[in-house]
Amino acid sequence: MTVLRVLGRKPWIWSFLATIIVWLVTVFFTGGASAIGLSQAALTFAAFSVIVGIGQMFVITLGPGNIDLSVPATMTLAGTLALKLMNVEDAMIVPGLLVSILIGLGIGIGNYALIKLLRIPPIIATLSMSFIIQSTAIWSNRGLRIKPPEQLADFATSGFFGVPNVAIVALLVSLLAWVLLERTIYGRWISAIGQSMFAARMAGIPVDGTRLASFSGGAALNMGAEYLLMSIAVVIIGGTAVAGGDSNVPGIWGASLFMFLVVSMLNTYGFGAGPRLVLTGLIIIAVILIAGGRPTGGR
Repeated sequence: MTVLRVLGRKPWIWSFLATIIVWLVTVFFTGGASAIGLSQAALTFAAFSVIVGIGQMFVITLGPGNIDLSVPATMTLAGTLALKLMNVEDAMIVPGLLVSILIGLGIGIGNYALIKLLRIPPIIATLSMSFIIQSTAIWSNRGLRIKPPEQLADFATSGFFGVPNVAIVALLVSLLAWVLLERTIYGRWISAIGQSMFAARMAGIPVDGTRLASFSGGAALNMGAEYLLMSIAVVIIGGTAVAGGDSNVPGIWGASLFMFLVVSMLNTYGFGAGPRLVLTGLIIIAVILIAGGRPTGGR
């Protein structure tokens, strides 16, 4: 019972336990031959979900109903314009990355303007914004496929002592997010607002400024609509409170690895996209039901 109480207070452990189980099952049925390759692939693809999930986590932590639905469109527009600016030139990598971040900031400010000034619920505001962003991305891209600079491509596909570079970047982003949420006044403000916006205002917390900062997340160069569901799934499965006020950075890693391994296992057995999405939805529902009686505030 003591062990169960400890696990109940540290919800992020469950996602890692599930990850280990799925990894062991997959390796067992492949005879152990795919252990290293599977681990490297899991770290590589999970890293993208971690980065996107961290941004979504800041929004969800602000309270119930706070979900950013403009994530896929933002990624598409930022990636398209950044790669066009780079123009396959290594010297333009840094300016291109800065442009992608500025695009994310601009879209975040636009989202918050709709929420704050027009009093539109976050889900509706970000959904509406996503149509505008996606249309802009289509117009700016005009169907062209732009290759990334060689150095950027090499960095994204290589690793350091067997650890993929993208996983190292995701780890650095995770550490930064953890410090912000757990060791700064800003992080305490986010938790307080998620628990009660009215009480946070009465306590003198700059609610509007804090919410604006959270909705102004950055953007990644990778593009794909599947990250909308995935960004929400890894946040919830990772132990972040659905009702807000309680974030969980380590859990996002466990949840991202778990989701990748589950998809890999289903692909191995020939399951299509439909069953995978159904399973993802069932997993989220199960986590929410289990989390309903879980104490909050544990890390």
